[in-house]
Amino acid sequence: MILVLTGGVGGAKLVLGLARRLEPGSLTVVVNTGDDFDHLGLRICPDLDTVMYTLAGLANPETGWGLSGDSWGFMEALQRLGGDDWFRLGDRDLATHVERTHRLRRGEALSAITAGFCASLDVTHTVVPMSDDPVRTMVRSSGRRIDFQDYLVRLRAEPVVEGFDYEGIQHARPYEGFLTALQDPQLRAIIVCNSNPFVSILPIVALPGIRERLSRRRAPLIAVSPIVGGAAVKGPLAKMLGELGRDASPVAIAEIYAGLLDGMVIDRTDDGLREAIAALDVQPFIAETIMTTEHEKIRLADEVLRAIGTLGGDYG
Repeated sequence: MILVLTGGVGGAKLVLGLARRLEPGSLTVVVNTGDDFDHLGLRICPDLDTVMYTLAGLANPETGWGLSGDSWGFMEALQRLGGDDWFRLGDRDLATHVERTHRLRRGEALSAITAGFCASLDVTHTVVPMSDDPVRTMVRSSGRRIDFQDYLVRLRAEPVVEGFDYEGIQHARPYEGFLTALQDPQLRAIIVCNSNPFVSILPIVALPGIRERLSRRRAPLIAVSPIVGGAAVKGPLAKMLGELGRDASPVAIAEIYAGLLDGMVIDRTDDGLREAIAALDVQPFIAETIMTTEHEKIRLADEVLRAIGTLGGDYG
């Protein structure tokens, strides 16, 4: 069994590649929920939906998020009425948010709702939220705290980042299935996807007890760098790193995950950083990490699985 920590579009691409290579049910995908928020009275779970749609073969291939071929009649009508339209919801995508909100208000847990959605969409691997309890990623900037979706979408990631808070994290319980996977004697490896560490991975690691459990793991833990050639593959990560006084490089990513990693997959462009990563007691692996086609997603998954085998995770 392979356990994956992920969030965002890039992480979902690698998850798809892994899903194509692993037997159904052998992959447990723990998804960040720190960027979940309420909009237009609906509970929106961007990372969960991106992973779910991607594995179901329904994701928009151009954006990586939302549904392929969706229409925008609802948003057009909302705009005519002067509604709050900064976060766009497609017509078919809207059904997911409406049904999720309805079930949450009925008292169902987010994990149970997610499992039901995945079953309905024929997703054969296990996709779980990091917690059934709400956590909100807040961006600190110029003495104020900005909800992450406001920062990313409404404000187009323009505010200068001074730090992050994960509101509610101290009271959030890791999803039981997440804890079970960590303790499973059949666990062969933990993969940290090529996701933004600050807003996709660290909220998961910050859950009570998770960093300690990861530190005591028996299976190898490997990350894939989301930085290639000094730039983020997608999103504002490079900008965030610079504003926080860090270089935009795989070395900075390894430093952020200090004490957790056994290995890191970096792009061939960054081959010159092998020694700097190895100096952090992290074994570097070189691969083509840019994923556009499904073939490239599977190829990177193969490289990650081979690296796991080198680290002693029984894959190769």
